[in-house]
Amino acid sequence: MGFTVITTIQGPCPSVQDMVGRGLAHGHGTIVVGDRKTPRADWPQGVEFLGIDAQRQMAFGIAAQLPENHYARKNLGYLQAMARKADFVFDTDDDNAPLATWAPRQAALQARHCAQAGWVNAYRWFTGAHVWPRGLPLDHAGANLPVPPLAPARAVTAPIQQGLANGSPDVDAVWRLVMDREITFDDAPSVSLAPGTWCPFNSQSTWWFPQAFPLMYLPSFVSFRMTDIWRSFVAQRCLWALGHELVFHGPEMFQDRNPHNLMRDFEQEVPGYLGNERFRQVLEALELPPGPEQTGGNLLRCYEALVKADLVPQRELPLVESWIADVAAATGAGP
Repeated sequence: MGFTVITTIQGPCPSVQDMVGRGLAHGHGTIVVGDRKTPRADWPQGVEFLGIDAQRQMAFGIAAQLPENHYARKNLGYLQAMARKADFVFDTDDDNAPLATWAPRQAALQARHCAQAGWVNAYRWFTGAHVWPRGLPLDHAGANLPVPPLAPARAVTAPIQQGLANGSPDVDAVWRLVMDREITFDDAPSVSLAPGTWCPFNSQSTWWFPQAFPLMYLPSFVSFRMTDIWRSFVAQRCLWALGHELVFHGPEMFQDRNPHNLMRDFEQEVPGYLGNERFRQVLEALELPPGPEQTGGNLLRCYEALVKADLVPQRELPLVESWIADVAAATGAGP
């Protein structure tokens, strides 16, 4: 059984109800993670709601360490899905609704292949519009840059798959302030990125399969607008040590974006505009031992290197260590 995991400070809005219903139709559940601001509400059938009081009672070490009123509390939803023996986790937000084509995916698929080293803009393979994903360094977002070539489709196993979202896709504040408009992506064949090929992915429409569950960790002590983006860089680096590649696929969600203060978003994205390239350099320079039994240790090695480089604060490390122990307990992989 799979689970959709959502965090919200609203009641059951229409997009969440649509997502819950679609999950039920396919036989999987929804875990909604609340926070201090989330109102009391009657959640529909198929939802396991984790309010702030219930979170404090969870038997995970990280529960007492996560800050309140923070997106990283979503980590508890991931752990709950693991404890429920999830076959997959679909990671999304409360302002995203499934398209008619949405259906549970499999880890094994056919995907075209990109082997261009360095940064790529994965959106370019799914639209001719000038648009780029949040977290892509701005000097790699130009409209005149060539679209990286792709090899023909081949069979891959991808434990992390990033879907695109129509309407208001995941982009940075610079794009929204200057060019904001609705985007409809092409339903083009999936693309896998070779080791050494980097593209940010987000928590808007992302499939996680069990081998990658330890990599879902959202850091608590980085900028709010960077937590899922910097997670994505760490996850990509650790994914290569597993012998797998990140996959991007066509749209399956529509985002009707919640109201945002775009200048505040911009302010919170500044650490990324200035630090994403250095983040990549630090992670790419790491030597990580291969194999699934090394994934938790590799996650910690990445964060230790990022702390040493002054990209992530030291106080993140105890949470990473607690997360690794909690994942082992939730999945039954511990001693």
